[in-house]
Parts: sequence; structure tokens; C-alpha cells
Amino acid sequence: MAYDNTCKYLAEKYPGDFARWLLASDTSDIQVLKTELNLEPIRADSVTFLQIANQILHLEFQTTPKSKTPLDFRMLDYYTRLKREYWCDIEQVLIFLQPTSSEIVFNTQYVDKKTRHEYRVIRLWEEDPTPLLANPALLPLATLARTDSPRDLLTQVSANVDMIEEIDERQNISACVQVLAGLRFDKSLITQLFREEIMQESVIYQDILQKGLQQGEERGKKQEALQLIMRLLTRRVSAIEPEIEQQIRTLSIIQLEDLAEALLDFSNQNDLVNYLENISLAQPNQED
Repeated sequence: MAYDNTCKYLAEKYPGDFARWLLASDTSDIQVLKTELNLEPIRADSVTFLQIANQILHLEFQTTPKSKTPLDFRMLDYYTRLKREYWCDIEQVLIFLQPTSSEIVFNTQYVDKKTRHEYRVIRLWEEDPTPLLANPALLPLATLARTDSPRDLLTQVSANVDMIEEIDERQNISACVQVLAGLRFDKSLITQLFREEIMQESVIYQDILQKGLQQGEERGKKQEALQLIMRLLTRRVSAIEPEIEQQIRTLSIIQLEDLAEALLDFSNQNDLVNYLENISLAQPNQED
């Protein structure tokens, strides 16, 4: 979830850069549309709609090809809803982030008995990293692009991030890079190349994390949120004892959100233990 939300943030924060990459469009008149469509509302947080002149660019980001509703039908469903509401040209791009041999990532159309609907598919691991490296807004995606030397690619991304002059933008792009790089690289290498405080200082970091936690609860994917929390805690305070991890797994979604914010101030595992003890003391006694 954090990976999809990161891509959604980038597309909505830098719509012109995505339009230039995918449509070769230089227009600056771009509007980010709502992601909920009429009829029976459907919403997916990895979806972005960009209105460019008399055209809509529909971006769908997928970490894996798994989907409750088949992806090809989802693309048709979005198309018909967008067409009904805006009645303009629609360009749909389904972007897969993580390598897989699934046939789904090679499918570019929905086919039924008398219906055929086509859309574009981008498999990031096959993409040339050059245009992604040249654009700060696309640097996070560059970490997942085609390369014979992944470590050299991540090093180049790190160097390009350091060249971003505006501090807030550098912090936010760095945070997004580190999130997406987690799909491909070991956390030790990410920590080695990127300063941890950059992640902490990023405004978008907490937003992405908390949205991921909220959506995890809403979709019954609390396990994914827990995995992200555990990865961040491991980076922050090293290995987590099994009994402590078990205690974390019993936390509610609201408590996990609070922990996601609090862990930025932890310097060792004792801080985590004390934090969890305070939570336990604050809970009402079940026997009262």
C-alpha cells in the first residue's frame, strides 16, 4: 500500500512531469481530478486522473498483479465511468512496479464476447532509466527501472536526489525513493546511500505511512501495515525481539498510527519497550 500511495503522491504532486513522460505533452494546464467516480462509487488509492486539455490521463499503479476485480475489467470499468462523466479522449496507463512472470502484466486489453478494450501497460523493470533519472519527480520510479547493475542505479538516483536544490522537495523525493527502493533493494543498502533524517523530515513520509495504515484496516490488510511498521522499526532500533513484535501485532490501527509517528524519536529498543509499556498502562483494566 505504501508503494502505491507513494506513486499516487508523485503523480498528483508532479502531474506535468508524468504527462510529459507518458504523453510527450508539454502543457502546463493540468487538473488533478477526484478519484471517486459516479454511479456506485469506486475508489482505488493507486489511481490518478489527470485532465489535460480535452484529454484525461488515467494512471493505475500496481505493486502486484493480484486484484479482487480482474485488472483488465477494472480498466474497462474506469474507462466507461470516465467517458460518461467527462466525454473526452482517455489515455489509460497501467504501471506495474515489481517484476513478475504473471501473464496479467503482459495483457493490454479486456476481451469479452462482443467487447474489446485496450490500454497501455508499463512494466517498470523493462523501462530505460535514462528519462526517469533526468527528472526529479520520476527519480523514485528510476529505482525500479531496467539495469544490469542495480546498485549503480540506486547510487545514481541518490546522487541525483542530492542535486535537488529546494530542501522540501529534496526531502520528499528522497522519502519516496526510499519507499519504492524497498521493493528491490536491501534496507542496509538504502540506509547506506540515503540519510535517515531525510525520511524523518519529509512531510510526505508520515502522510504516506498513515494513509497506508488506514487503508490497510479498511481493506482488511492490516498485515501489510504491520510489515511496513516492522521494517521501519528495524531500521530505527535494529532487530526486534519476538515477544515485542507479538505485542506490536496486537495493537489497534489507531495505536499503529501513533507508533508510526512516535518511532521517529526512538534511538534504541528501550524506547520502543517503554512506549509499549505506556500503552499497556493506559489501557483500561478488563477486570474492573
